[in-house]
Formats: sequence, C-alpha cells, structure tokens
Amino acid sequence: MLVSHSLHRRLLLLTSGAFVLLFIYFFGTVYRHRLGVGPSHDTVHEETEEKCRGKDPIKALLNQADNAWRTYDSARSMSFSEAVVEYRVRYGRHPPPGFKEWYMFARENDVRNIDDFDQINDDLRPFWSAEPKAIRRRVAAACEDPIGNSIAAIHVRNGAIANITGDGWRIETLKSLVARFSEKLPDMDIAMNTLDQPRLVTKWEDMQAMLGKEIASRNTPPKAIYSFTKNMEGFVSLTGKSNVTEEDKVKWAGIPSKQYMEIASTACPPESPARNSSLSIQEADARYKTPVVGLVSNFNMSSDLCVVGPAIKDLHGFLFSSSSISFSDALIPIFSECKVNVNSDILFPANMYWKNDERYTYDGTEDVDWDKKHDTLFWRGATSGGIQTPENWSRMHRQRLEFMMNGTKLQGKTERVLPCNDRSSNANDVATSTFQPTAFANKHFDFGFTDSMACIPENCEFYNETYTYKEKVSLSHQFTYKYLVDIDGHSFSGRWRAFLLSKSLGIKATIFREWHDSRLFAWRHFVPLDNRYDDFYALMTYFLGTDANNTPSDNPHVARHDKTAQTLAKQGREWAETVLRNEDIEAYMYRLLLEYGRVIDDNRDSIGYHGDGSELKEFDEHLTR
Repeated sequence: MLVSHSLHRRLLLLTSGAFVLLFIYFFGTVYRHRLGVGPSHDTVHEETEEKCRGKDPIKALLNQADNAWRTYDSARSMSFSEAVVEYRVRYGRHPPPGFKEWYMFARENDVRNIDDFDQINDDLRPFWSAEPKAIRRRVAAACEDPIGNSIAAIHVRNGAIANITGDGWRIETLKSLVARFSEKLPDMDIAMNTLDQPRLVTKWEDMQAMLGKEIASRNTPPKAIYSFTKNMEGFVSLTGKSNVTEEDKVKWAGIPSKQYMEIASTACPPESPARNSSLSIQEADARYKTPVVGLVSNFNMSSDLCVVGPAIKDLHGFLFSSSSISFSDALIPIFSECKVNVNSDILFPANMYWKNDERYTYDGTEDVDWDKKHDTLFWRGATSGGIQTPENWSRMHRQRLEFMMNGTKLQGKTERVLPCNDRSSNANDVATSTFQPTAFANKHFDFGFTDSMACIPENCEFYNETYTYKEKVSLSHQFTYKYLVDIDGHSFSGRWRAFLLSKSLGIKATIFREWHDSRLFAWRHFVPLDNRYDDFYALMTYFLGTDANNTPSDNPHVARHDKTAQTLAKQGREWAETVLRNEDIEAYMYRLLLEYGRVIDDNRDSIGYHGDGSELKEFDEHLTR
C-alpha cells in the first residue's frame, strides 16, 4: 500500500507539474503574441545551446537588432491621418498630389510600413535646388543620345506610356512596372541607367549647398493644390524635333588609370577617413565594428566609402578595376538599380527583381527545412567584379573570398575566433583565440567559380593553373544548404532577395546600396560580413561550432549556435515575405514617381495634399475590421 501510495503521489506530482509547465508555456506564448514581441534570442541560447562563460558579442548584436527592429515596426503609421502627420514631420512638406490614392493602393496591398520611404526623399532632395524646367531639359538632352549616354527612358504623357527611348530587357521590364500605375502619374521622362554601375558623383561642398537650398524651400502652404501642372515645356519631344541646347547636355567621363576612390572621396566630408589621411584604418574600423574580432555592428556604415574606402580601395574590383565607369558631377535625375553611398543616382527596385527571371527569383522547389539542409556554406558564380588581369585578379572581392574558403590555400594561416570561454575567471571577458581553419574549411565550405569573364587577355588563361571550374547549379538547388553567402559582382548581387526568401541563412558583404536597405535589419534578418572578410571565421565557427577532435589538436573549442542561425533564417524569410514582395516594389516605384513628378513641376512649392487625412477614416476602419 505504501509503495502504491508513493507511486500514485509521484504520478500526481508529475501530472500537475506537466500541467503547470503547459500553462506557463501557453500563457507566455499568448502574452508575447499580444504584446507583439517576436521570438527571444536569449531563450534560444539558454535552452538549446551550449552555455559558455564570458560575454558573447554576437548575442549582444542580435539583441540590439531585435530591439531596433521592434521599435521600427511598432512606430509605423496605422491610418491616413497618422501618415500625413508623419510625412510633414519627416520632410517639412505636404505629401505630393496623388498621395491619397497611393496610400489606398499601399494599404489595400498590405504594405507593412507606410512611412519608411526616406531613401526616396534622400535621393530627390538635391533637385529642389534646381529649376524644374532645367531638370526636364537636362533629361531631354540625355535622351537625344541614349547609347552615348548609356541610358534608356520611359515617356509618360496624359496618364499613359507614350513611348520609350532605347531597347533591351531592362527598359522593357521597367515599362511593364510603370504601366501598372501610369494613369496616376503626371507627364514625365524617366531616364534609366543601362550600366551595371552607378553614374553620378557630386562634390561634398556642392551637395551641401544644394541640400541647404532644399531645406530653405520647405513649406506647407494652407491652400496647396492637389494636382500636378499640365502642359509644361522642356520634356522630350516625341515628334522628333529637338528642343534642347548645348547647355542642357551632360558630359560623361571615364577614369582611365585612376581608382574610383579618387572620385568618390570628393563626395565625402572633409573630416572623413576618405579625405583626412591623419585618421588610421583602426580609427575608421571603430566607427562600425566591434573591438573584438571586428564584427560588423553598423551595416550601413560598413558600406560607406567615406569610412571604409581607404581600407578597401585595393580589395574590391569596382574600386580599382571597374568593368565600366561613365560618371558626371552634373545634377541630372538618373534612375539606377544600385549605387554606392557617394552617388547621387536615384535608386529604384532592380529590374531583375520585377522580371520573373529564374536566375534571380525564389523558387522553393528544392528548398527544405533547416534540419534537412547540408551543414555547409555554399556559393557558385562567375569571376565577375571588375576587369581582371594577371597582376590584379587576386585582389578582386570574389577571388579573395574563394581564398578564405579554400582549405588547401589556408595551410599555415590562422584566423581569430570566439571560443567557448568556460575557463574564464571573469564573466565580462570576451575571449578570442587563433584558429587554423584548413580542416574546418574542407568540411563546411563549398565555394566554386563556374566560369570566368571580363579578363585581359580575354580568355582568362591565367586562371587555368589556379581554378578548377565547377558545374553551374540552379538557384533553387542552393537552398539545400544552410548558409548562403552573397557578395557583389560587377555591381550589386541580384540573388539577395531570393536568398532572404529561402529557408537558408543569408550572409551579406557589399559596398552597394539598394532600394530596400532601410527595411532590412542586419543581425535580425541576415548576418553582415565585413568587406575585408576578417570576421568570416569568427562568424562561421560561431554558427557551425568546431569538432571536439579538432585538427590541429590545439585549435580552440567554439560552441555551436545552429538554433540561433535557424532563428535568423526564419526571421529573414518571414520579413522578406512581408516587405520584399512584388507589391512592395510596385508601391515603392509608384511613390517614387509621384515625388519625382512634383520635384520637376513648375508649381512644386504650391502643390500637395494639405488636408488632415480624416476623409479616409472609414477606409482605414474597414481595413482593420
């Protein structure tokens, strides 16, 4: 009886305990959901991964990113009235004509953040310093020689696309996008850059003068007119009769025998590392990297050439051997798919994102759940990135990463990593150790060039003794691997959106800016990688861990953080599915062209939406039901 009673009691306690745990779990989950709080990285570390003594700098970066993203996401406008107020606070102007219709379009298409379009404002601000007609005439002049100017153009007249200048898949793709809302647009000429590389570099002093004029022009007239001006002069003539002068034409220049930083530095502040040679590379690093193993703590600044340019000017193909450079310091609205931070181009969503091209569009046919993926970092691609010669190829950014991942070439090399510091006497210490990566690289990396291109001599024969080319694989096949590193080619990488949409974890190194950058949070949606790759092994050993039987035997033990990587991949995928959809591309381009239409309008200072937004109250209430 005593045994039976004891057993009964144990069963009762176990049952009760299980019930309590289920209650706590259920209540905690519901409570977090109601607060709008996402998954906690701390919980992942503490419950499922090896505990290590000492500070974890990556965990700190994850938590900072979570907090920044939650603040960003919770602050967005939830009604037209709120959006109008927020617009005026941010930009000191009324929203442009057509803003109400754009807002309705955006909300009906579930655009997550109505407010986050600062990139558009940043790109268009300089044009408030020029006369609208002068801007229109400059575009018209560029369109007279589209091949010589490396542009194509779309011409909107009376709410429709009346014509295009130039041909090719890029302008045809952009045409198909603009056609979806052209009836809402005023007359305009949209000059699109046909090169991979950005085009405009304005001297810092000149840009500051332009921005000063833009600030001085801000106003919110109480009786603003909610329509664009019709029948303005200075647009491209569609009858074949030229209406431009020599003064309207822009002169483009190349940079033979020069590095790009010689031009780029002119667009940087005088006190920046790019123009102040007294600042060391270490001082520049401190602005965007952690002091331990150089983790990227500010992804935006990690691609700021005014900060990192001196350190990477000989380490990125675009900066020392670009495949094509045609630039100007003139103020002309050129729409480009990417740019570096010093460029004055107007960013728009890349055509390859809108065009359903299987090379760049996510296809989940071969994508599998995290636990079924190969425990490997994978990359395939061409040797693109700049003009390659026998003297310079080893400094190209793609080739440098191949070296970092090639076990044979790493013999005798060491890297800094973050070991499991279980013997530290101080829990506040951040331990680092040297690591011999050959065995780790051979086990966990699969990097390969599929072909060569852009070489002098053209046959790229100097690679014959260096690389064994690998077979091309489909984009979908790459999703069978857990880790996908994304690096620049001649310009930006068109695979990035697909990587984010996959169930794999994207790792990103770039110097280029794209339209969507402000809505993606490094360490929340992807892992940032420095353009010198000196943090590469600290990152990869952190996620993959090192074997207990390390080779060589004196290699440090690094704890595995597979669940953290899985969480990051999931967060990146869910967010990309929310903010990088085709509907988001359409909403961005629609709003960009409304703003562009205003800045080239002769009456731009007196047009816009001056109301309080109350007329869409019922519309907003209907959407929230």
